[in-house]
Amino acid sequence: MGVVGNLLSKDTKVTFIEQVRAEYAKAANAHLRAEEEKQRLPLAKARANAFKPDWSGYTPPKPSFSGTRVFDDYDLETLAKYIDWTPFFQTRELKGRYPAILQDEKQGEAARQLFADAQKMLKQIIDEQWFHPRAVVGFWPANAVGDDIRLYQDEGRADELATLFTLRQQLSKRDGKPNMALSDFVAPAGTPDYLGAFVVTAGLEEVAIAERFEKQNDDYSSILVKAPADRFAEAFAEAMHERVRREFWGYGASETFAPEELAGEPYQGIRPAPGYPAQPDHTEKTTLFRLLDAEKNAGVTLTESYAMWPGSSVSGLYFSHPDSYYFGVAKVERDRVLDYAQRKGMKVEEVERWLGPILNYIPGPAIVAAE
Repeated sequence: MGVVGNLLSKDTKVTFIEQVRAEYAKAANAHLRAEEEKQRLPLAKARANAFKPDWSGYTPPKPSFSGTRVFDDYDLETLAKYIDWTPFFQTRELKGRYPAILQDEKQGEAARQLFADAQKMLKQIIDEQWFHPRAVVGFWPANAVGDDIRLYQDEGRADELATLFTLRQQLSKRDGKPNMALSDFVAPAGTPDYLGAFVVTAGLEEVAIAERFEKQNDDYSSILVKAPADRFAEAFAEAMHERVRREFWGYGASETFAPEELAGEPYQGIRPAPGYPAQPDHTEKTTLFRLLDAEKNAGVTLTESYAMWPGSSVSGLYFSHPDSYYFGVAKVERDRVLDYAQRKGMKVEEVERWLGPILNYIPGPAIVAAE
């Protein structure tokens, strides 16, 4: 409201705009200086410094099934136990971790009132079955081929099913630290390994319920209902990952973590998603959704910008290696973009479009991919 007020005021508009532009120019210059100080490796050297697990001393676990499995109308009361409420407060600019934020000296009163409203709506959602969560998960034989992850039709690994493309870090590392790519967590040819994928959603009902509240001029409830829908989707992703580790893949069968402990990720394995720091290319969702037939099996579609619809949905890949962890690719150089475009069979300018936020150079005229 303060920003809108300044922009609408004849007395403050010009000064306010100049001030914002000056602040952003200062931030941009500081960022540019910081990036210039960082040393980046040519792609070949970054690959030479890849993370190399000892595959000779490790046998990748085999999932209990291959292909996809669908879950319809998952139990809301079960999922509610896996809800992490911290992001719920953060999206409302209340900073702090749940449950400590409820006792915060400055924010506690507002947090408690907001939480009480959310809990009241949560009970109604469960009692009246407002949402019908759906999910699809899948597993396939897989091996790493350089920075790519190849998926195969069957254990013979002769017929390729799909290729997932990953990006490698190029920042110069110290103390022997490797330049990571997600493909490093999958075994090379000769060692049978597997990769999983998932799409979960709280369901389409969120949209209709929010619209119902809007028609009743209850904007607060219309906004509030979207938060539990998001929380249910994230809780579903957490609960399904637990089932994957303990039941479907089995390597976490001995886990004894309580649902509230899972937010700290104390378990083996990761579930990164296309568009996030470890693989910032949203277009990789196309392959993931095709493999899972996500629209048919979970009712989730991709928009032109690769956002998921309905919005309260989560997707990603399952990696089982005990040394797997989340990381950020960070800025990408031109040589990596050229290589990536060639591997994916995409035009360089199209790759630059989707990787625009992390390019470490200003794109020029169309470039032919490197041979």
